[in-house]
Amino acid sequence: MKTILLIIGIAAAVLGCKSDQKKENTTTAVTQVQDLVELSESQRHHEWVDLKREQGTFKAFVVYPESNTATDAVVVIHENRGLNDWARSFADQLASKGYIVIAPDLLSNTVEGIERTTDFENSDKAREAIYKLDSLQVIKDLDASFDYVKNLDASTAKVSVIGFCWGGSQAFNYTISNPNLENSMVFYGTAPEDKSTFSKIDTPIYGFYGANDNRVNASIPATEKAMKQHNKSYLPVIYQGAGHAYMRQGAAEDASVEEKKAHDDSWKRMLTILEQTH
Repeated sequence: MKTILLIIGIAAAVLGCKSDQKKENTTTAVTQVQDLVELSESQRHHEWVDLKREQGTFKAFVVYPESNTATDAVVVIHENRGLNDWARSFADQLASKGYIVIAPDLLSNTVEGIERTTDFENSDKAREAIYKLDSLQVIKDLDASFDYVKNLDASTAKVSVIGFCWGGSQAFNYTISNPNLENSMVFYGTAPEDKSTFSKIDTPIYGFYGANDNRVNASIPATEKAMKQHNKSYLPVIYQGAGHAYMRQGAAEDASVEEKKAHDDSWKRMLTILEQTH
């Protein structure tokens, strides 16, 4: 309780000093507090693990469900902001539905002095760093995360992947690389431009998109066409009234009715997809 009160107190002080900021900045700050409170109140087991790279290690956040049997697992790939509190809060919420969740911090130890995303000065610095990542290294880090949860004693060895924004694009790429995934859920991320790589896909891909996100949505027809040509399963759904990053926006207390509905409907669809794996 003291931790929660301290978090709220700090947030109030920050918002009081920044009262002239734009609404979206205030919303982000409030949402960050909300995420921290939810994480601090969670009854589930959280832990940070160090996974090996060819050179050194990287951090991953793992959440276990409250279960008396082995459970399926999910790899969650963060947005271009890195593994922030929202991404960890999402991982915790997903674990509450009965899944082991691993959320690798793909920025971990890629910049000198940055062990975790939260070590960056701000989210802009994290975004700058994420677009400098080596794509092959990202795949290797996801492989390490996949292998870790697949081989846990508490796991059924069935692993799906979910990615958001930049992470949605990485989820699509990883589905091409890893034929052993159960499901792949791409939230407002684009497919790779080289559509010939779709021939390697062995996992159904489910797309989640906001209607007010034309930059991403403009790429859907070409992706649908190529997936059909390669006889692969691609099921995109566009949620009306929602924009890019609607899962994060829709979780905020001041979310619009449309964003909240898109958020809630996406959760229902996501859980239905995962339940089909059992």
